Amino acid sequence: MKKDSTLYVVLFTFIVCAIFVVVLAVANEGTKGLVAANKQFATQSAVLGAFGIPFADAADASAKYASEVTEEKSAGYRSWKATVAGTGYTAVEQSGAGLWGTITIILAATPDGQTVRGVRVLAQLETPGLGGRIEEPWFLGQYEGEKAPDGKVIMKAGAEASGKADADKANGRVEGISGATRTSQAFGSIIDAGLERIKAGGGK
Repeated sequence: MKKDSTLYVVLFTFIVCAIFVVVLAVANEGTKGLVAANKQFATQSAVLGAFGIPFADAADASAKYASEVTEEKSAGYRSWKATVAGTGYTAVEQSGAGLWGTITIILAATPDGQTVRGVRVLAQLETPGLGGRIEEPWFLGQYEGEKAPDGKVIMKAGAEASGKADADKANGRVEGISGATRTSQAFGSIIDAGLERIKAGGGK
């Protein structure tokens, strides 16, 4: 068979593609367990972080998640409950549209939605260095212990935002990220939606 013939090119292309497909299929099958374990750790660490339950590593996170957190699921939603320092909290997984894609968080608060325990970002596609800063400790730390009058936390975004953390835990306000107005506003809306779900019973 001539190498410059159409049949040779077709067969060669088919064989090369088949080899790549097999290699990718084997790699995918071989890493399924690792991918699942990483996804499980990401969720468990986010839930523990939102509740303010410290852990040392993946094994410790798994153990504390199993012993200190109760997972619930209703109507397709996931929620969790935990008692920390004598106070009961509810956490929910809440998603909403960001600037470039879906933002998913774990939000923990008192069952009445009046006091936020903590927040962790589970997934986001926002601009690195701008909206992507919603994962930074200074930003998320504003929510820890923040009061939420009427079940809402006001997000100061755009020209109103100073870009610095609001340290007042009683004013029901947090500062948005400078230069990321739409992401900040979207994050604030996701928080409020999560608080509403917590008040409604978490998984309902």
